[in-house]
Amino acid sequence: MELTEAFILLQAPNAAAAENGRKLSKSGKFSGLGRSADGALVWGACAGSGKTPYRVSIDWSNPQAPVCRCSCPSRQFPCKHALGLMFEQLRGASFQTGEVPPELAEKLARQAARAAKKEAGAQTPAKPRKTSAAAQTKRLSRQLEGLDMAEQMVEDLLRAGVGSLGGTSAQTYEKLAKELGNHYLTGPQTAFVRIALAVRNIQKSPDQAQDAYAEALRILIALRSTIKKGRSFLQQKLEAGQFSAEDTVLFEAMGGVWRLEDLHAIGAYQENARLIQLSFDVFYDEAKREYVERGFWLDLDSGRIDQTLNLRPAKALKHVRGEDSCFSLLEVPVLYTYPGEGCRRIRWESAVPRSLTPEVLAGLPALAQPDLAAAVKRTKGQIKNTLLPKFLPVLVPVGRVGAVDGTFVLEDPAGGRVVLRDRREDGPGHASTVRVAALPGGLGQGDALFGLMFYDGADRSLCLHPYSAVTRSRIIRLQY
Repeated sequence: MELTEAFILLQAPNAAAAENGRKLSKSGKFSGLGRSADGALVWGACAGSGKTPYRVSIDWSNPQAPVCRCSCPSRQFPCKHALGLMFEQLRGASFQTGEVPPELAEKLARQAARAAKKEAGAQTPAKPRKTSAAAQTKRLSRQLEGLDMAEQMVEDLLRAGVGSLGGTSAQTYEKLAKELGNHYLTGPQTAFVRIALAVRNIQKSPDQAQDAYAEALRILIALRSTIKKGRSFLQQKLEAGQFSAEDTVLFEAMGGVWRLEDLHAIGAYQENARLIQLSFDVFYDEAKREYVERGFWLDLDSGRIDQTLNLRPAKALKHVRGEDSCFSLLEVPVLYTYPGEGCRRIRWESAVPRSLTPEVLAGLPALAQPDLAAAVKRTKGQIKNTLLPKFLPVLVPVGRVGAVDGTFVLEDPAGGRVVLRDRREDGPGHASTVRVAALPGGLGQGDALFGLMFYDGADRSLCLHPYSAVTRSRIIRLQY
């Protein structure tokens, strides 16, 4: 596989590590560069802050998943020294072919022994993982008890009206949220944390409480539906004695955690996917206290648009690898998809970046929805489902873009129109509608616009929050 800068950036835990690795390479910090006879292993020494240089190596036996080693104390993986060694390879530095250093050879031997043992074990049919029926029954019963508590609180609030929130304590809902966590109900738990945040906003700024009341009401209505559907789901599992993961969004909403092997077992995967990232953004989820790095990806073969979500808890931010924008075409051997409709979450274990050629770019606008009417129909189907996000990522064809009676709108080639407007939920950091008008050359027939179609309760209309402009020669990101 040809080493590219895009591939190195994909390996980096964050943009800063990649840039620091690049600087190490540029500043001549490496010495003693060597490689094995077959070229699968490279190594070198990198000067650090101490007297003894760090010993760095990269095993390229699997080009898609290089194994990096370094003697430095960094907890990032790969560290900046390993990334610097990759940049040394990329710039064509001279690596002398020679014997593998003894210490490294010993590590490789231990690794080979572990691999052989694992392969030998694979020849023996694995025993099915035992699931304690008693433990699972106890868990499901406890979840049902938690739903009863949550339902009582929701019904009391709806009877009293959301206007009563201003006179209650946020700690009431925070306490219930904590209790629901003890009942393994992560979905309802997060919902009550969001209600507590709405209460704090109402009490903090009474004159600007309208949006908070509207948000609280939306959460309560969705939560009531989740509780009803969740109770039926859990009772059916309990009665059937069936405790495995299921192809439904309720599994996660009721506290289930998806593993890749579970997704594979239910057939929620596809092979040899080709993806292009249309946009990338980062936001902070205050209720979950985590940063969410989100990418929207276009499948070149199906035209679907799905999202990746890299969740980084604020308390463990430096221990969770960060993600960044991707400007390459990714070839994904196995693409896993979470249950859902419209805006599904996707994941993969490995991917190979390829150059985004002019031929591929030229064909992207043709993957847009046939017209705005089709996008509107799909969006309405999405937002009616209380368990799904209240927006849909769509790529829509452009006829022209401009102001109509003081309102900024997009008109498709068939004459359909949609208002371009920023979602208030995204916050000022995601404001991008004004940037559409400032695009060099503007947008016209044959181009497409990617964004989130959503329902705006302020004037009861479907609007489009633009995230990227997709022309036949480039993708212009409006967010980052």
